[in-house]
Amino acid sequence: MRRFPDDAACADHLARKRWPKGFRCPVCPSEKGWKLDAKPWTWECAACHRQTSVTSGTIMHRTHLPLRTWFLASHLVATHSNGISALQLQTQAGIGSYKTAWFLLHRLRKSMVAPDRDALAGVIEVDESSIPFRTQHEPVAGGQGRSPIGKLAIAGAVEVYDDGSPGRIRLSTIPDFKRPTLHGFVQRVSLPGSMISTDGNSGYDGVPDRLHHAQVIGKMPAHVFMPWIHRVFSNLKRWGLGTFHGFRKHYLQAYLDEFAFRWNRRKWRGASFETLLGIGVRIGPMPLKVLVTGG
Repeated sequence: MRRFPDDAACADHLARKRWPKGFRCPVCPSEKGWKLDAKPWTWECAACHRQTSVTSGTIMHRTHLPLRTWFLASHLVATHSNGISALQLQTQAGIGSYKTAWFLLHRLRKSMVAPDRDALAGVIEVDESSIPFRTQHEPVAGGQGRSPIGKLAIAGAVEVYDDGSPGRIRLSTIPDFKRPTLHGFVQRVSLPGSMISTDGNSGYDGVPDRLHHAQVIGKMPAHVFMPWIHRVFSNLKRWGLGTFHGFRKHYLQAYLDEFAFRWNRRKWRGASFETLLGIGVRIGPMPLKVLVTGG
């Protein structure tokens, strides 16, 4: 709050993140421009005279909220150890309506996925699971046992360092557990030449350009052979029930992205705020219609 006492301070910080080497026109190659006094947070290109707001084309595009509210919300979301619900965000950030807080939170979740993030490398534990979700008419924990009620398929991967400790993770919803689906997930999240460690599921056999170490678990508990991916799945499910009282089907990938963002920065939580803002100024807008309809 001391660092960003008003919207002007927030706008200056966004400008430095967006244009670290000085103003760059988004339309023409010009690298010269000036800040306008008549329009808040707006720069004009010296060549084409295009006027560009510091929030234009970012996740904050056409926002009606004060920039300071965005900054406070970003700090709360990035640094909260267990995640934060839209209702909590509305209260703590002083947002007027639940709908506005909900929309803001989902736009911040979009900012948790860097468009140019590196794929996983080295030894990677890979597995799949089913995760509970619910609607207004379903129980919090979804169906029990093998019941398909309230469940969605997900795939997960976690790097394992030479000392046995876990590194970064990737999580994704998947339509099924078939071989083409599992191969596609592995190829998206890992670098060629990586060693994929699985529980013996034949669906992972033959992934192009990857080494594969499979061990049929049998009666041995799965977490003994692949401890980290099973811990990720276990923590994810507890987090969903504890923080959100169950995942919603339509937004499950957004929740998975948030969990991965928190896991990957669990040792550097203080830097997560800057990371969130940095990604937010690089990605495009998210209109409410796109969020609700998915397209």
